[in-house]
Amino acid sequence: MASALLIDKYDRVARDLRVSLTDRCNLRCTYCMPAEGLEWIPTPLTLSDEETIRLIRIAVTELGIRQVRFTGGEPLLRKSLEKIIAATKQLQTDEGLSPHTAITTNALGLERRAKGLKAAGLDRVNISLDTLNADHYFQLTRRNRHADVLRGIDAALENGLTPVKVNSVVMPGINDPDIVDLALFAVRRGLNLRFIEQMPLGPREQWARAEMVTAAEILTSLESRFEISAASEPRGSAPAELWNVVDRLNPKIAGQIGIIASVSHPFCGACDRTRLTTDGAIRTCLFSRSETSLRDIMRAGATDAELADIWRTTMWAKKAGHDIDDPNFIQPQRTMSAIGG
Repeated sequence: MASALLIDKYDRVARDLRVSLTDRCNLRCTYCMPAEGLEWIPTPLTLSDEETIRLIRIAVTELGIRQVRFTGGEPLLRKSLEKIIAATKQLQTDEGLSPHTAITTNALGLERRAKGLKAAGLDRVNISLDTLNADHYFQLTRRNRHADVLRGIDAALENGLTPVKVNSVVMPGINDPDIVDLALFAVRRGLNLRFIEQMPLGPREQWARAEMVTAAEILTSLESRFEISAASEPRGSAPAELWNVVDRLNPKIAGQIGIIASVSHPFCGACDRTRLTTDGAIRTCLFSRSETSLRDIMRAGATDAELADIWRTTMWAKKAGHDIDDPNFIQPQRTMSAIGG
């Protein structure tokens, strides 16, 4: 383990840091949290702006991180988001470049902040939109904010936060009939749509492996309207498998759509991610049952070198895969909103 990089025993190198800026969210998506919400992490236990920026700096300048994506909860709820992005953009990676920055957002409020986020140095956005049907959106999110998301997408495009990626979790019996309509919308607008298999990271009673809409079923739905072929470019560490699509009714409508099959076709072998929770814990995997806190040792006076060494040691112990299909798999204690997507 002599490398200064975040390398594990399977020779995977972490280049992508996911930073959760809050566990709070202004939606109540059924696949993420219960209707009444969750017990939020008390503010004194969460990282301050300065602590967050310090750990990002260590990750970029000492540990080889090249991409930083800000997540939540909902990162737009962090009033200092622009400040943190600007500080991140001032850093220099091992390639001599500023880190690539992105946020994963539900886009509520993005219409008002897109211009400022671009000015702060944000490169692009991932926007959660599970359906074009406003009623189905309300059923999934328990909030009547569908129009706000569409305005957020428009604002992202207008302000050059591109490529705009759209994440869609497919839920059985709710938005699975909406797959084709969302795909047509995305291809027409030049959005990078990614359909996602539901993962066991929300309320425990909300996920059943046998009921999940699989990548194969998503492809079957798309084939009802599109000519589909596998994309030729290498996938690399990207979670989505890309497909070229051409509308059978109007061949001028063509593009690419991705499918993230975390459950049915895991891509753990190419994973290049490390995660930092809003309360300062390192997680090597979304589905990890363990984590290492940097917050307390940082507040106790640890040096940058000591924090970097702990981060390296934690990543070295990263498991080969998430083991969802193992009969002994146990869902993490934290839900997605507390981990950071």
